[in-house]
This record gives sequence, C-alpha cells and structure tokens, in this order.
Amino acid sequence: MALKRIRKGDQVVVIAGKDKGRRGTVLGVRDDRRVLVEGINLAKKHVKADPNAGVQGGIEEREMPLAESNVMLYNPETGKGDRIGVKWIDASGSRRKVRYFKSNGEVVDA
Repeated sequence: MALKRIRKGDQVVVIAGKDKGRRGTVLGVRDDRRVLVEGINLAKKHVKADPNAGVQGGIEEREMPLAESNVMLYNPETGKGDRIGVKWIDASGSRRKVRYFKSNGEVVDA
C-alpha cells in the first residue's frame, strides 16, 4: 500500500519557483506527482466565448499544477515547511501507516 506524502486538503509551503515562500491548500494531486495549490502558480488562460454553454470569453487566471518536489507540508507548531516520514502505528488492535513530521515526530494524520 503506497502512502502519498502530499494529499488533497493539506496546507503546503512552496519551496521553489516564482511563488517561493507562499502557503496554500492542496486542491488535488495528480498521478504524475503534480499538485494543484489554491492561489499558487497562477497563469493567464485565454477562454473562447461559447454562447450555447453560457461561457463568456476573455482572459482568466487559473491555478496550474506544481511538481510535488517543490512543496513541503506546513507544520503549524514550527510555522515552517517540514519533511514528512511514514511509520506504522498500532491503533485499537490494527496496524496502519501514518505520516509524521520529521522535525518533532508529531503525527499528521490523527
């Protein structure tokens, strides 16, 4: 069972690129290890008008995917991005994998 280090809904910090240092929420993770972060890596896209679908034409800004290696999970205790590890824990008689912060050992998945 593979465990994704970055998941939808996580708070992340961008560590490389034009938006370095900015923080946002992950909107989705693609199979090619690229993540879509809310309000980060905005690009202008030209949209053609379609009167049948009720779409107005023009230029809109939209989030574009980032490489997963360019983001770190945000650790609220330290206030910075942090590396993630995976370990097994015994919870109520069953073992399961959880993510944890490398700096303080705190479990991310409650």
